[in-house]
Amino acid sequence: MTRSNALRFVWVAALTFALTAEATLAETYVVDASHSSVDFSIRHLVGRTKGRFGDFSGTISYDAAKPAASSFSGTIQVKSIDTGNERRDGHLQSDDFFGAEEYPTITFESTEVTSADENTLSVKGKLTMHGTTKEVTLSVEILGTGTNPRSGKAQIGLETNFTILCSDYGVNSWERFSAVLGDEVKIQVLIEANAE
Repeated sequence: MTRSNALRFVWVAALTFALTAEATLAETYVVDASHSSVDFSIRHLVGRTKGRFGDFSGTISYDAAKPAASSFSGTIQVKSIDTGNERRDGHLQSDDFFGAEEYPTITFESTEVTSADENTLSVKGKLTMHGTTKEVTLSVEILGTGTNPRSGKAQIGLETNFTILCSDYGVNSWERFSAVLGDEVKIQVLIEANAE
């Protein structure tokens, strides 16, 4: 091999390595549901009432150096809704609200991720609920990154707070809805996720 060919080979190998390294910088994390939560609140008459979903899952691909390469996806099981009242939970699962038999899940899939500031991401995506898909933009705060002391794997903590309207997703069929409940739902998602 001539000197010029050898140098060309080294250059190509180095470039290939650099491109491969860049392509694999994103770490994939799986949501740890036991250390995460999906909570919501809604106006009820003169006050607010709270609830949560207990069964959910999600995957996060996060690249700190290149946020645009990141992605988020999540699924909530509607029948895991818990407002502290079994009768009310059953009503919320009915066709008056979520229609859980026909629409058993709520899903989110990101379509675009950008960096808002050092610890905040702007995440655009599609939220699907009750058979309706709407585009939403979430402000996602990175609470921290580190290493799980037990598993030795990388982990990440995230938080997002956002608001949706029941009417946007058709979750307002109950005849007394407007007299009893507000249309606006405030949602808080706290996530702790571990690398695969």
